[in-house]
Amino acid sequence: MSWTDERVQQLKDLWAQGLSASEIADMLGDISRNAVIGKAHRLGLSGRPSPIKKKPSRGATILSLTERMCKWPVGDPKHQDFHFCGKTALTGLPYCAEHAAVAYQPTSSSKKRDEDRSVGVA
Repeated sequence: MSWTDERVQQLKDLWAQGLSASEIADMLGDISRNAVIGKAHRLGLSGRPSPIKKKPSRGATILSLTERMCKWPVGDPKHQDFHFCGKTALTGLPYCAEHAAVAYQPTSSSKKRDEDRSVGVA
């Protein structure tokens, strides 16, 4: 396999489209992924971010929680992506402001009246 002007132009076009070196090698045929990478490097084609998707870091794990972090569980503990919120917790509470608002809801006045009646308070 030799690098003809036509193949070099194809490489440049495919590289600019963001295809991986393996995909470019498959499209050009009779060429390896490493040959594509080497030629792109020699041509001075711009570097690109890795096509491998990094797992986004989410919240905190049980081992990384501190006393000042929100301990609100997120997801199903049976699944690999389970984590805790991890935002800054409110002073004296185990949760951040958002999760404390969910966890600590004020009693509504009608619910309080019903409770008072059942206890016999007038």
